[in-house]
Amino acid sequence: MPIGIDRFEDGEEIRRTTSERIVRFLLAHDEQAFTRVEIAEALDVAPNTVGTNLSRLKKRDLVRHREPYWAITDDRERVASAFRVHAEDAHLDALLGEEEWGDWADHAASEAELEAARGDDE
Repeated sequence: MPIGIDRFEDGEEIRRTTSERIVRFLLAHDEQAFTRVEIAEALDVAPNTVGTNLSRLKKRDLVRHREPYWAITDDRERVASAFRVHAEDAHLDALLGEEEWGDWADHAASEAELEAARGDDE
């Protein structure tokens, strides 16, 4: 599916995952609930892709679902935590490279290890 040149030039939307875009969209509209198709249209993403991502987000308790509508969870700490994990993952990808970080995938980094990694990068 083609994207607009503004999105191409900006690049930020391209780097974000579909799940992250969905969560950001629902957070921005936290007083509303949307159908899968409405979310897909708003994000210019295929409805089936949105549906798959919504199901994954629901398993992680980041979104709520009442057929046919979807909304952001009312547990804001859970959403904040998910964004922190995502940011740490991106930071480690940048620091170690995706291939090296992949080798650590089964290793749960402690807060001290994450702080040490951040300190080495700064």
